[in-house]
Amino acid sequence: MAPRLQQVPARSELRDLHGVLTLAPEMLEVMRIVGRVARAECTALLTGETGTGKELVARAIHAQSPRASGPFLARNCATLSPTLLESELFGHVRGAFTGAIREKRGVFALADRGTLLLDEVAETSPEIQGRLLRVIQEKSFVPVGGVRSANVDVRLISATNKSLIDEVAAGRFRADLSFRIRVVPIYLPPLRERTGDVLALFWHFVRIQNEESRLRHIASITVDVRDAIANYAWPGNVRELQSAVEYMFVVGEGEVADVGDLPPEVRGERPEDSTRVRLRGKDEAGRTRILEALERNRWKRGPTARELGMSRSTLWRKLREFDLKSKSD
Repeated sequence: MAPRLQQVPARSELRDLHGVLTLAPEMLEVMRIVGRVARAECTALLTGETGTGKELVARAIHAQSPRASGPFLARNCATLSPTLLESELFGHVRGAFTGAIREKRGVFALADRGTLLLDEVAETSPEIQGRLLRVIQEKSFVPVGGVRSANVDVRLISATNKSLIDEVAAGRFRADLSFRIRVVPIYLPPLRERTGDVLALFWHFVRIQNEESRLRHIASITVDVRDAIANYAWPGNVRELQSAVEYMFVVGEGEVADVGDLPPEVRGERPEDSTRVRLRGKDEAGRTRILEALERNRWKRGPTARELGMSRSTLWRKLREFDLKSKSD
């Protein structure tokens, strides 16, 4: 029986809300709140799993705000040591520490009259938290090693994949700072809870790869691929989904994508086992698929190649690789 196929849709159903692509009612409600927050000057705290699009939402807030013509800057607080993060945020004067051979402006100064996103804010040290509280309350800061304060007008948005309430209860985050940065908390639902977005975003990324990839063009997928995409939990959210589509274009061939083209975890295998079994399993599945197509097309190579979504030369190479001799050979 021929595999049931689903064609790549020509158009997207997704709505583009200032860079956030969605059709899910859950995300549309989030973006409604985002629009209201954007017009205010209050701080906002974005929470959600890794890969849910916190920076995109922060940019959407900035784009709809009166500060849209000003700068938007983002920094990840988890990637630097406390000492380097302090300098990155507030700058330093010449001679503030070994290696400070010139003055440096921090991101608070660079984001003046604009918006600053501090990602992974829960990872900041108590000292950094104290300085953040001051700049929010007083709208001023002192560079590292400096003595004079500098005034600053910055809209602060913070983001974390942790619960600040739990961090405060554990003594790892200041309660007063928590109240200051989460005037409006915005929870971003994971991809698995966004109705309709998984497949819609999957098709969106396939269309992008069809335009950009030099390795492959996908015209259709089997229903097994569709079901695997729809049923997988996507712990890495949108970022993981995009990577899975790129994986398909690298490892697979032809215009029809089958389930063997998906990353091992998406098709229910352990990634550590995939390097041992993928080639053998894919070769066996590929040989069976080609043999069945040959039988359906009475071993005519032209119709078989068209059904499989590959060129005649690719089919000829596969026939030799799998030792499938034509009945006319």
